[in-house]
Amino acid sequence: MTGPTSSSIDRDEVARFEAIAATWWDPAGPMRVLHRFNPVRLAYIRDAACRHFGRDPKAPFPLAGLTLVDVGCGGGVLSEPLARLGARVTGLDPAPTNVKVAQAHADAAGVSVDYRARTIEDVVAGDERFDIVLAMEVVEHVVDMPAFVATACRAVKPGGLLFSATLNRTLRSYALAIVGAEYVLGWLPKGTHDWDKFVKPHELIGAVEAGGLSVTDTTGVVFNPLDGSWRASRDTAVNYMIAARRA
Repeated sequence: MTGPTSSSIDRDEVARFEAIAATWWDPAGPMRVLHRFNPVRLAYIRDAACRHFGRDPKAPFPLAGLTLVDVGCGGGVLSEPLARLGARVTGLDPAPTNVKVAQAHADAAGVSVDYRARTIEDVVAGDERFDIVLAMEVVEHVVDMPAFVATACRAVKPGGLLFSATLNRTLRSYALAIVGAEYVLGWLPKGTHDWDKFVKPHELIGAVEAGGLSVTDTTGVVFNPLDGSWRASRDTAVNYMIAARRA
């Protein structure tokens, strides 16, 4: 297999995440915040997809038969539970070590996920399209956000959905997501985020709409320091998610 190709890849970002690839599934390791955040984004994707495709979110496999690509899947922390909900999941990551970790974990758990050390640009160039495209916690790590989002939008089938989650570029996000999370509390490795790459909601929405999709929802996600949980909120000053559809 040849290496992934893309003008949107930030090689330094890829190397940073590949260096900690073995810790993806450690709930007490560097990815522990992601593990606590995961139930919120999983429920958001499941419920919005079920509304859109006319499914019952309480069914055992509510996403059965739907094709889904998780762009920048890392170690598969989101890909794997979505596959358990019945989706036919493809996980893409430009870091080969991440893909190996993700595939090994899925194989051990008996969950079917098609992991590839490829980029969304590679997949779109091969004319693959999906019912659901995910770009979760990835747009703040690419070198050209509008170009990346445009390609992700191209991967959405007619009648399909795009989901994205990222960090807003505000003073509060700098204080909490970088100073607090990386330097004071040590939740994330130092250097995980670059505040200049954070994306304001209107910037992400503009890029998605330029890609031919209509944004149907914007939801914030906030942290509760009392119990260490995350929940959906109207507050988009730090973390937020969007859903969009192709007509």
